[in-house]
Amino acid sequence: MKLPRRNFLHLAAGIAALPAVSRFAWGQAYPTRPVRVLVGLAAGSSLDILARLMGQWLGDRLGQPFVIENRPGGGTNVATEAVVKAAPDGYTLLMISPANAVNATLYDKLNFNFIRDIAPVASMVREPQVMVVNPSLPAKTVPELIAYAKAHPGQLSMASAGNGTGSHMAGELLKMMTDITMVHVPYRGGGPALTDLLGGQVQVMFPGTAASIEHIKAGRLRPLAVTATTRLQVLPDIAPMNEFVPGYESSFLNGIGAPKNTPAEVIERLNKEINTALVDSRIRGRLGELGGVILPGSPADFGNLITEETEKWGKVVKFAGIKAE
Repeated sequence: MKLPRRNFLHLAAGIAALPAVSRFAWGQAYPTRPVRVLVGLAAGSSLDILARLMGQWLGDRLGQPFVIENRPGGGTNVATEAVVKAAPDGYTLLMISPANAVNATLYDKLNFNFIRDIAPVASMVREPQVMVVNPSLPAKTVPELIAYAKAHPGQLSMASAGNGTGSHMAGELLKMMTDITMVHVPYRGGGPALTDLLGGQVQVMFPGTAASIEHIKAGRLRPLAVTATTRLQVLPDIAPMNEFVPGYESSFLNGIGAPKNTPAEVIERLNKEINTALVDSRIRGRLGELGGVILPGSPADFGNLITEETEKWGKVVKFAGIKAE
């Protein structure tokens, strides 16, 4: 049967539109089963707390559980590789942390390329650190600490949660920008490092705000600066480091990623819901308590930030000669 030209054109247009309609419908229907969110750090970390907070929100909004799975190991590489290898269907997601940007240079051989193999979904928050010292140290300001370090080369010890962690990189960035010497003392986690800092076995550390704020308020640690570019709501009396070291900024960039080739419609839906969460008063209040700076944006915005962070911390890793443990 030969169709009239007009009918043929209408039928062809309808067929051409079917893939777009089905993709749209798929995006609207997602999710139809539980979604796994992999966290490359242990339960109780700030990244884990953020994952559970956002997972609860997404589950309530989208009608399916967002199940948080902690996969620590390899400096978050174990969790990242698991997501890279997962089906690109939106049902396996990754909590992105600063380690993902650092590891690209820190590790000589990885089974993935983070920027190539993980699709950015949504940024959530930047969690600045606080430069704190044991009160026994005579330095009471950043300029005094820099002067002390230069007058006592090799005598100032800097604790961190481990090689390549945010607390380590913040200190190495300061060393790079001020030409001071601090002896790095890596620990297996932020908890043991803070314990020794409180006990005076080490003098300086750059912990996250959530981990240090109670010690600061109790006078057990002396804060010298926050590593954000502006003052923080939770620590309004502490000046940002860039007032003393122009151009300095260090923070934990956190968000969600998915395997490459995950449907754009799924990524867009997740991005929309996460951005909605970031303007919710309850979510904003909780993130503020953790010292986080809200960071909404598009998937492309987040991708640009990841690229910038990877380049920035790659320079610091090379400057400091840091090797993976």
